Amino acid sequence: MSGKVRNYYAGGNTAKGFYSLYDNALDQLDRLFILKGGPGTGKSSLMKAVGEEMTCKGLDIEYLHCSSDNNSIDGVIIPKFRVGIVDGTAPHVIEPKAPGLIDEYVNLGVAWDSKKLAVHKEEILKLNEAISAKFQLAYDTFAAALKAHDDIEEIYIKNMDFEKANKLTDELIELFFREKSVDKKSTIKHRFLGAATPKGAVDFIQTLTEDVEKRYFIKGRAGSGKSTMLKKIATAAEAKGFDVEVYHCGFDPDSLDMVILRERGIAIFDSTAPHEYFPDRETDEVVDMYTRCIAPDTDEKFVAEIARTTKPYKDKMKEGVSYLAEAKELRDKLESYYIEAMDFTKIDQIRKGILEEIEQMVNKE
Repeated sequence: MSGKVRNYYAGGNTAKGFYSLYDNALDQLDRLFILKGGPGTGKSSLMKAVGEEMTCKGLDIEYLHCSSDNNSIDGVIIPKFRVGIVDGTAPHVIEPKAPGLIDEYVNLGVAWDSKKLAVHKEEILKLNEAISAKFQLAYDTFAAALKAHDDIEEIYIKNMDFEKANKLTDELIELFFREKSVDKKSTIKHRFLGAATPKGAVDFIQTLTEDVEKRYFIKGRAGSGKSTMLKKIATAAEAKGFDVEVYHCGFDPDSLDMVILRERGIAIFDSTAPHEYFPDRETDEVVDMYTRCIAPDTDEKFVAEIARTTKPYKDKMKEGVSYLAEAKELRDKLESYYIEAMDFTKIDQIRKGILEEIEQMVNKE
């Protein structure tokens, strides 16, 4: 039987620039291969090939997806054996913690022909500069979108009953845990629920929660306390010794969008745009913060104001994504120069070497 694949992001293009959660994603590994090399050198393909090999052996894996390229991954982890491979190039530069013992660099640059690259030196330098500029434009635009989003939140915060929100949160914590606790230190995993990508907002809610027994869909508005509720639930779980998967917002990394408590069989997440879903299982349940915590008819009373503040937010988000798409086009051009200069038979040899070491670890079991 094939192993399961869990997909998520450990880095994102956010309103606060590129935001990395890689240190947390990788911190409990006993073995880590850090891939170095330019764009188009086969890092993603190598990791996918190893991942596929492991799932064929019946092992569960985790793919860390690339927020700047919808077809690429930036890492693969085999949790059972605490081993992983990661793209250690910018913007998620990974430094070894214990070189030679736990982690090591794998230089894919040995497979390129520097003379072939030198022919395109000027174009490569210009493309690198243009790509960086596009990403900065995207980050600046997302920051402007966040300011517009704050204006939307302000409307609802002014009409929010915080006592009711606290009561609802307390009810959920009681429901999730009652008097249960476990005598161990909680493991907290920080990830991104989704990401702003060249193809727009992408998330993995459905696959991340497919084997979770009970799902709670939080409905509400901007500023209705969804993130605060999730933070309090995560804190309560940690205090009781339960492991917690904390999923940050791909737009504003200071906000949370989902918490999964696998030991309790529970997932609770912000189910509003751009990751809006609706219950489709008998066990699914809606938590409606608008009806529970916001003054009645707020939407109707402030319809003009809400529309006025929502438009710039949506416009800026769309504009930011367009810059990511432009950066992707430029990066594809940059990759073409490296692909042309690569000897992929050498990359195959490197992949086989990594795979052999991982298989030795697996076969020792």
